[in-house]
Amino acid sequence: MLILATALAYAAEPPIRYESSVDAMGSTFSITAWGSDRGNLAAAVETALEEARRLDRLLSNYRPESEWSAVNRGAAAGGVTVSQEMYDLLAACIRYSEQSEGTFDITVGPLMRVWGFYKGSGRIPHRSELRAALARTGYKNLSLQTTTRTVRFKNAGLELDPGGIGKGYAVERMATILRQAGVSGALINAGGSSMYGLNTPPEEPRGWKVVIRDPKRAERHVAELYLKNESMSTSGSYEKFFQAGKRIYSHIMDPRTGYPAQGMYSVSVLAPRGIDSEAWTKPTYIQGRQWAAKHLPAGFRAFLCEDRGEAQCAWLQ
Repeated sequence: MLILATALAYAAEPPIRYESSVDAMGSTFSITAWGSDRGNLAAAVETALEEARRLDRLLSNYRPESEWSAVNRGAAAGGVTVSQEMYDLLAACIRYSEQSEGTFDITVGPLMRVWGFYKGSGRIPHRSELRAALARTGYKNLSLQTTTRTVRFKNAGLELDPGGIGKGYAVERMATILRQAGVSGALINAGGSSMYGLNTPPEEPRGWKVVIRDPKRAERHVAELYLKNESMSTSGSYEKFFQAGKRIYSHIMDPRTGYPAQGMYSVSVLAPRGIDSEAWTKPTYIQGRQWAAKHLPAGFRAFLCEDRGEAQCAWLQ
């Protein structure tokens, strides 16, 4: 009877909650996790957050010592041999470009630069500047050699921008670490733009409750949902923009035209993996509802807030 009572007492112990955060990739990465052993739970969460720091050092285009910056410096002059991780990530980016008809494109660095988004305050470029930047853009100018893991730029002046893939990839890697550590449930949040819900929190079998903010009023939300072994990424014109006259120019660049995309306030994409959800937000934002209905991969979901004077928000049917 004593053994049974002791076992029941242990079984009745409430799950342990652990929260922590770190600044990386220009955002705050936070994790809320539940488990049965505080020491193991804390170790898993801190390891996952250290992964965000590591990927910031790997993928930053602001850190001259990062592998991403090394590619930008040397790939036009004979090529750069990269790590397997970098090679696999760049190969995935090319696949996303092909699947999205070129509207996902990590070679938009020259466009981001000429529009002033790397300086923190945007500007409308002269047409000649825009033409020159467009000539240095295009994922087909990015060449990968499988046997040697070499990255080459076919055009001098090509510049890779990690903004459309970095956080989603980090969230995916962090989720893998937590899952392999046996964490019962966790919510990973990368500054609100990419999230992943691992399993469920205690007493909520639907998953982790998250909201999609109103793109016009930050204090309000336009949808709420539950993430259970699913990722959500959001791209919005409110994230980074400047205004010239009455027109808003966001950082979400249409690589086909060289201009910031218009006609949308925000797009949220839900997918099994963080890298997929983030990669598909930009094409959905740029191409719009009808295109997304035909091209979004099976099993993905999308919530769009279209710019029709007022924000018209609805799930993709």
